[in-house]
Amino acid sequence: MNATDIVDAVVIGAGVVGLAVARGLAMAGMGTVVAVERNRRFGEETSSRNSGVVHSGIYYPGGSLKARLCVRGRELLYAYCRERGVAFRRCGKLIIAQQSQVSALRTLHDRGIANGVVDLQWLDAQAMRRLEPEVRGAAAILSPSTGIVDAHELMVALLADFEAQGGVMAVNSPVSGVRGVAGSLGLTVDSGGEADVLLARRVVNAAGLNSTQLAHRVEGYPRDRIPQAYLAKGNYFTCPGRPFQRLVYPMPDEAGLGIHATLDLDGSVRFGPDVQWVDDPDYRVDAGRRERFRTSIREYWPRVDEVELSPGYAGIRPKIVGPGQQAADFVIAGPREHGVPGFVSLFGIESPGLTAALAIGEWVTALLREGVAAT
Repeated sequence: MNATDIVDAVVIGAGVVGLAVARGLAMAGMGTVVAVERNRRFGEETSSRNSGVVHSGIYYPGGSLKARLCVRGRELLYAYCRERGVAFRRCGKLIIAQQSQVSALRTLHDRGIANGVVDLQWLDAQAMRRLEPEVRGAAAILSPSTGIVDAHELMVALLADFEAQGGVMAVNSPVSGVRGVAGSLGLTVDSGGEADVLLARRVVNAAGLNSTQLAHRVEGYPRDRIPQAYLAKGNYFTCPGRPFQRLVYPMPDEAGLGIHATLDLDGSVRFGPDVQWVDDPDYRVDAGRRERFRTSIREYWPRVDEVELSPGYAGIRPKIVGPGQQAADFVIAGPREHGVPGFVSLFGIESPGLTAALAIGEWVTALLREGVAAT
């Protein structure tokens, strides 16, 4: 492809959300679609360093994008995995409340039902222990529609669909700026030490950890519409044995869903993520955080002191709120919000971004078709 070619759409960022958006645009007949990725492979950042959980839609305020796109995305994702042979398991999840948290758990239960998660089950302590004998708590919610998915297999399938529709992937191609060029958008793409300009009719900023920085380099994008970026590191520790059959979560806190037990598809258990605010991405796991993990996990799994927790891996959440602030909704900003024709920017696409990816792809496709914010 020559630098002077005008393509119909460019998606900046090839994590799971960027790939889902690129696939959605290509399958909707948007013409020539290019996905550009600054790393040497797709999905090297947030998408390859999360829990791989398919969320049901319990946690998010009614009517929020997170609630709507999570519930929609969950069913799209399960159907897609079955169709494309992507490994997943609808294993279910328990959210555990201690005695002082039962009222808050009831509120969470009612919110989930209102969001359309209609299969939730309220469990007393005895019923909870029958399902997961090792957990301790006063009550729990069972979410049967929560599951796990192989995120890498999912991205491989999304990329294959995208390329089958004529989509083009360009790796090692960081975008350093976007400006208007004769009715199109010109992307300055740095590749191999040289800078090329790629012209596009539509551009989607799905750059994840870099989305806010990129927005500051978009000509005409109002700076007061760009949220502040914060990086929340999440560490994981692995655990020997298989003490749980389901995902086990404590009550959520202000910055995340608490240090919870998640499963790999082979049944092995890991704990995390915690919340560690950082200034720059750093994927090393500090073994010194082990005792903080034990203290948190002990609340719902007393036997944690009997097992060895080993440092696993870490990921970074691209947050748009900082310490002590209430959780923010997804921000999907189109021309109506910022005034740049043909441009859509995604900010704060953290959990449940993996679950919502296909629904986000639908949303962005509709937004670009209409030229205004989807409703």
